[in-house]
Order: sequence, then structure tokens, then C-alpha cells
Amino acid sequence: MSSPRPRPALFARGSWPEARRITALLRTETAGGVLLIIAATAGLIWANTPWSGAYEALRNFQLGPSGLHLDLSLETWAADGLLAVFFFVVGLELKREFVAGDLHDPRRAALPVVAAVGGMIGPALIFLAFNAGNGDAVRGWAIPTATDIAFALAVLAVVSSHLPTALRTFLLTLAVVDDLLAVTVIAIFYTDELQLPYLGLALIPLAAFAVAVQRGIRSVWILVPLALTTWWLVHESGVHATVAGVLLGFTVPVLTTRSGRSTPSKRDPGLAEWFEHRIRPLSAGVAVPIFAFFAAGVTIGGLDGMVDSLTDRVTLGIVVGLVAGKALGIVATTFITAKLTRAELDTDLSWMDVIGVALLGGIGFTVSLLIGELAFADQPLWEDHVRIGVLVGTLTAAFLASILLRRRNSVYRRIAEKEARDDDNDGTPDVYQQGS
Repeated sequence: MSSPRPRPALFARGSWPEARRITALLRTETAGGVLLIIAATAGLIWANTPWSGAYEALRNFQLGPSGLHLDLSLETWAADGLLAVFFFVVGLELKREFVAGDLHDPRRAALPVVAAVGGMIGPALIFLAFNAGNGDAVRGWAIPTATDIAFALAVLAVVSSHLPTALRTFLLTLAVVDDLLAVTVIAIFYTDELQLPYLGLALIPLAAFAVAVQRGIRSVWILVPLALTTWWLVHESGVHATVAGVLLGFTVPVLTTRSGRSTPSKRDPGLAEWFEHRIRPLSAGVAVPIFAFFAAGVTIGGLDGMVDSLTDRVTLGIVVGLVAGKALGIVATTFITAKLTRAELDTDLSWMDVIGVALLGGIGFTVSLLIGELAFADQPLWEDHVRIGVLVGTLTAAFLASILLRRRNSVYRRIAEKEARDDDNDGTPDVYQQGS
């Protein structure tokens, strides 16, 4: 009798546990943020080496069926296709927050929601101030208004070991609302030609997808074709295709019963959690890093090129908008709202913590780069300046936020240590504390 054939390496012993560990790691904010930084750094370095021509050739390589108008460059596929996966996860997060999260309670959501609005108004006004009279440059007003959830939460996860949980909740709520506003801005202000027939047709597979998930259907053979059809029709309509990802995410139920139907009375995990658990690793480990790799690759041109870029009004508007505009907008609107209304800051937070979160809000990498591509698609020089501005502004905001939050982390650590000592010194004789 012949010996059994060896199994392929894919199914070798230990491969599935390893794969599970990798996907579990990719579900954490820290891992996703680190991969994003590595990919962006790789693209930036490659674009400034003697082999930059190969990088440009790869970025501009076209593939896809021309009959469906999908013969796109790899860079466009990353921005229109892969980022739709990222925005699908964003849609799931938004739906969960509105149905069962902090946005469900208006009193708890008031301050971070207002902060998100202020965090968009402040940078936009600063960018417009820098670029008043600078021709079409004003089209980029929305570039510094976005906050990158993955990047910001990754920085917070690295620096916070003793920071209060309410700080992460405030940042997450702010960033989620920020993403919702950013998607709205993209759909309204960066849609050049709207093809209503395609947009109307997109509602058919979108509705079918909604019915399927509401009935608890999880088959990829049903859901994936419906999602891809929705994405293609939205892409053809002139609206940026990432909006399709958010709309699809919105249709997924958050709370379900065993039968799969939504109900507000029985708060069991729904398909939203199931989808997010499986798709987040794809988003954090593949979609966002590949987009960052292609989007961040700008040829600086040495020190002179960097100086020229950083003195350009577009670049300055983005950097100052992300670093100062975000912080001022978030802190000012939060403070005014807290003073003039019944909305209150969480008792575990101080205003110094809010300033730290506001600085984290200036991390606008992924969505800022996307808006820059949409705003200056026909202006290669400004598009390069956008990339430099977003990189410099994001890194500066992350650096300043890290310094402040590390100091706050030290304060909270000392408080925790003092409380621990007080608990130990509760009047019980040492002989009993030692177990004698």
C-alpha cells in the first residue's frame, strides 16, 4: 500500500494556530498603526532612492477590465478599492456606536460629537486662511480635517498604561464622528460629475445586501457579489467608491436574536461584530498599509525640495491645520459646550487629557491623503505637497500628543500607586498582612 501523500504546507500542523494568532494581532490598534507607519515609510524611502522610477512604474501599473471602466492603476485600486474595505469597517463601527455604544446616549455623546465638529472647522479655517487668493488651492480645505482612527488609537495604546478608559472612549467617539463627517464631505464636495442612473441602480444590490444581513445570512457567495456590485455602481456614479463601504457597513445589524432578526430588547452580538472580527485584519493588515505605501511615496528632491515644499502655502495650511487647528477646534468647542450646556466631561478626565486627545486628533493620515488625491488629482505638484504636509503634520501631532500623554500617564501611575499604598495601609496590623 502506498504511503499517504504529504499535506500541503498551507495545512501543515501549526499553520492554522499561527494564522489565528496573526489575525488576532491585526485586530489590535497598535499592530494596525505600526503596519501603516512601516508601509508609509517604505513608500517614502523607495520614492527617494535611485530606483524611484520602479516605484512610479509600480504605482501607475494598470490592470482591470476596461469594459467595466476598471482598468485602473494600482494606486487608484488602493484608494478606491482597498480603502472601501477600511470604510466598511468604519461603517460597522459607526453603526455599533449609534445603536449600542456611546453615541446611543446623547448626554454622553454630546461633548465628543461637538469636539469632532470643532475639530473639522478649526483646520478648515486655518487652511483657507493660508491659501486665500491661492487659486484652486482652496479645494484642499478638507485635507487637514480628518482623523485617522487606527493611527491615533495606536499611538494612544503605546503611551497609555495608566490613562483612564474614558480617554480612549472620548477619542474613539470623536474619531468615529469625524469619519462620518469626512465621508459626507467626500460625497458632497469631491464628486465632480454625478451619474444618477448608476447611483439609483446601486440601491438595488445595496437593498439586497441589507435584506440578506438582516436575515442573518453569512454566505460569502451571496454577500460578496452584492457588495462588489454596489461598489462598482457607486464607482460609476461619480461618488467616491469608498462611500459604498460605509453604506454597506450601515446595513449590518448590531443587535440580533438567535433567529437573526434585530431587536432592541435582547442585546446579543449581531452580524456587525461578526463581520468586524473577520474583516478588520484584512483592513488593518492589507488594505490600509497598501494604500499608505502608494499614497506616501513622494519624491522630496533633497533638502532644497523639502524646504520648497514646507514653504508652500498648501503644505503650511495642512501642517498648521492638523497640529494647531485640530487642537484648538476640539478644545475650544468642548470647553464652550461644557460651560454653556448640561453636557459634562467624564469625571475621570481632566482638561489636560482633552488637550492630549485634541493633539491626537491631528493624526490625519489615511483619510487626509485620500482627500488630497481627490482635491488635486490634476495638480501633481500640489498633490506631492499634500503628502509632505500630511506626513509632517501627522508626525508632529503624534509626537506632541505622545509627550503630553506620557506625562499624564505618569501622573495617573503615581495616583494608582498612592491608592495601592493607601489600601495596604488600612490600619490592619502588619502581622495579619504578612499572614502570621
